[in-house]
Amino acid sequence: MKGPATAAADASAEAQGDVSVDVEAAADLAASPEMRLWLRLSACAVLIGARLRSRLRAEFSTTQPRFDLLCLLDRQPEGLTMGELSKRMMVTNGNVTGIVERLSADGLVTRAAASNDRRMQFVRITPEGSALAQAIMAAQRRWLTELTEGMPHGDVVQLMGLLGKLKNTVRGGGVRG
Repeated sequence: MKGPATAAADASAEAQGDVSVDVEAAADLAASPEMRLWLRLSACAVLIGARLRSRLRAEFSTTQPRFDLLCLLDRQPEGLTMGELSKRMMVTNGNVTGIVERLSADGLVTRAAASNDRRMQFVRITPEGSALAQAIMAAQRRWLTELTEGMPHGDVVQLMGLLGKLKNTVRGGGVRG
């Protein structure tokens, strides 16, 4: 049985033609502030991520993982090994291989065996790949500004500070596990 908050959120979403209800709206009114904070953070991350991915695909015909890999390489002009890319992106080696193959076919990265160990492959960004990464970074800054333009700048700065405190608390052992 749904609580009043869930039923109201569902009705509101349906009235607006949106049949998907975010996790925060589905929370029980009696949920703790900590639970509601977690749900709100999750909802914001999902909403912002979806908007950014949509714009990335529409304006640059690319995906977030491809952009992430280009950004990593753009900061490391000497290149990174496939294994290092996998660690930094927190994905499997197989995922990185697929992304690198597509970026290489598009002329955005190059792959070469390491001189001291032919089994290791170094991936480097090309000038075209760097130009694309820079263009996307500039666009992403604009998109994020657009997404938050309804908030006063002071609120954005204050929220950054509060989220920084939360991040440090969680890193410092705020979550026992």
